[in-house]
Amino acid sequence: MILPIVAYGSPVLREVCPEITPDYPELDKLIADMWETMYNSNGVGLAAPQINASIRLFIMDSGQIFENQEEDEKDDYPDAPGFKGVFINAHIVELNGKEWAYNEGCLSIPKIREDIMRNEEVTLEFEDENFNLHTKTFNGITARVILHEYDHIEGKLFIDYLKPLKRKLMKRKLDDISKGRIKVDYRMVFPK
Repeated sequence: MILPIVAYGSPVLREVCPEITPDYPELDKLIADMWETMYNSNGVGLAAPQINASIRLFIMDSGQIFENQEEDEKDDYPDAPGFKGVFINAHIVELNGKEWAYNEGCLSIPKIREDIMRNEEVTLEFEDENFNLHTKTFNGITARVILHEYDHIEGKLFIDYLKPLKRKLMKRKLDDISKGRIKVDYRMVFPK
């Protein structure tokens, strides 16, 4: 089932999400719905708070970025062909590498894209959809998508990395999003 994406301004996007256990109700269905929702809205990642569930869960598929690259971009990132996975109860173990800029967007903040600096590499401890524990290091564009989604379960948004003046300049756009004065080709739910 395709779920509506929670828009900027909704309190759930600012919550630090609690961990979950294998007995979380209908978790398999929730994950399946998240995949369907993410692909339907042309996203490469989706965190549970974005579908109004305040839990430490996100999904991502950086393979889509590689599939849609131009020929001259083919060697830009070291993590080809990308990674697809479910991340439950994730915690960052270590950040490494230089910070680099990439033009990021977010399904909860449509039509706004900005260059955001993030580390090249992240080591993450997380559980998969079967609650098997992993400690894994990701780099390149995959690390970036993971860090963006990880921020969501920590109550942080990509625009938080912008300088105050830049944030001030986009205030009207952000207000329009939170008031539902925006057209997108996927379902959204706006703050009351």
